[in-house]
Formats: sequence, C-alpha cells, structure tokens
Amino acid sequence: MTVRVVLADDHARMRGRIREALEASGCEICGEGATADEAVRLAVELRPDVALLDIHMPGNGIQAARDIVRAAPEVVVVMLTQSAEDDDLFDSLRAGASGYLLKDTDPATLADKLRGVLDGEAAMPPRLVARIMDEFRAPAKRRFARRSTAAAKLSAREWEVMELLGQGLTTEEVSKRLFLSATTVRVHVSSVLKKLRVKDRESAFRLLRGE
Repeated sequence: MTVRVVLADDHARMRGRIREALEASGCEICGEGATADEAVRLAVELRPDVALLDIHMPGNGIQAARDIVRAAPEVVVVMLTQSAEDDDLFDSLRAGASGYLLKDTDPATLADKLRGVLDGEAAMPPRLVARIMDEFRAPAKRRFARRSTAAAKLSAREWEVMELLGQGLTTEEVSKRLFLSATTVRVHVSSVLKKLRVKDRESAFRLLRGE
C-alpha cells in the first residue's frame, strides 16, 4: 500500500532522513514544508493520506494539526517530535492528531506505523500510552454540561477557555495551551460572564456544570 505523505519539519536534515526512510518503504512524499502554514497549505491542496508534522516548527505544529483536521478532515495527522512532554502529547491529541511518534523511532518501522494509523491502529510509544492510561485513571473532575442552556450561549472558543479554567488551569496556562495571549483569555472570560449574567468565574462554572 502506497501512502501519500506531506512532511513538515523545519530541520532539512531531519526531513531528508524521514523522506529517505519512508520512500524506501514504499511511501510517496507528495509535499514538504518547514512551517505550520506550509503544512496546512500542502495538506489542503494535495490531500495526502497522512500529514506528518513536527510540533516545534515555526507557527506551531499543534496549531497546524488543528487547522488540517478542520480544513481537510480526511487527512490523517501524525505528530513526529522529540518532545515526550505530557502537555505536547495531550494537546496534540486534543487537536485531532491520530498518532504521536518520537523522533527516536526506528526509521525502518515508520512507514508501517503510518499504515497502521490508516488502518485504525494507535501510533504511539508504549511509555506514552501509559501516560494516557494514567490520565484516565486519575480522579475525574466534574465536566461542564454541553447541552445546558448556559453552554448554548457560548462560542466554541469561550467554551474551550472556560472548560480549561474549570479544570484548574491558570489564565497563563490556558493561554499557552490554546496559543492565545493572556489578555485574549481574559476577554473571553469577560464575554462569558456577560452572556451568563454572573459576576465571577465560580458562578459561571456552576451554571456550566448544571448545578
């Protein structure tokens, strides 16, 4: 099975090694980019089977993943990164990535991992799978009620901001997670308080939880 791949990484040597490994295993590299914007443009224009993205390239690979999933949902997004940080892992999955591979992955196995993702398999190192399991085993915080009257008043971004704040993240942490400025996060919160006609965040959280 020939897998058509758009490859995006700002390190030319790394792109070359990945391209060589994938082509040796029967994949077709139909486009290459060095920035998030290039990755999104190529994925939308070329409609590959897989968009293989570095996280820390200019423009941010996680944002590119989010944009590709939104604009070309048939394209499967897989992250290929040096980062084993929990935030990068979970943010990538929330952005819609179907796989998360580290750059120390054996290049000879990379093509098979991409084929596995296309067949519905998980592409992730075992140690990262363990982290996901730990996350699910952790005591769950009460979620907001998406079908509540209060929730219907919020935009998708406002909902996202409030849900993260409701999970205990600070304004600064939310801004980093969503690639927004802290000021923009506060503007969203102010808008939510106005829409829900409440004076503080805790009152808004109670409404959104249906309490």
